[in-house]
Amino acid sequence: MKPRLILLSDLWGVEKSKWIHSYIEVLSPFFEIKIYDCCCLGEINNLDKKEYVIHEEFINTGITIASEKLVKLETKKVSILAFSIGGTIAWKAASKGLWIDKLYAVSSTRLRYEIKRPNCNIILHYGDKDQYRPDTNWFEMFAIEEKIWQNKNHQMYSDVDFIYQISKEIIRAQIRH
Repeated sequence: MKPRLILLSDLWGVEKSKWIHSYIEVLSPFFEIKIYDCCCLGEINNLDKKEYVIHEEFINTGITIASEKLVKLETKKVSILAFSIGGTIAWKAASKGLWIDKLYAVSSTRLRYEIKRPNCNIILHYGDKDQYRPDTNWFEMFAIEEKIWQNKNHQMYSDVDFIYQISKEIIRAQIRH
């Protein structure tokens, strides 16, 4: 039986994130994949809304709603690959009792505000051009290795080269596990 891997979308949700299918294509031979649309989890309607409006809705209520739902939906140990706001949702869910083995979060810039580390393996990836990534002190406080990708911005998770590189990293880690 293949291990489970949860994918959590960014703030645009699955419908507006066609790149997420590339992750499924590469990872599905090795994992049982379950995708969650963060807009659906957070009860946010993202149709015809500007990014800052969706972002505010996540900050105001969506992250809390989504993380609580995720804890209820996932009752067994899982690994998670999360993008942007999805990483924050996974982090919050872990602190509320979600049993996470490995949390891979990409461009999850809101984590810079977190002050309590969940009890799981955490692997964070950021582009060096993402101005909102956590600083070195934050990484040191949580004893998390900085994985900074050169010449990449916040949307690096939709880049084909990045998709294949991080997917290989996740597959290698699973094979060693």
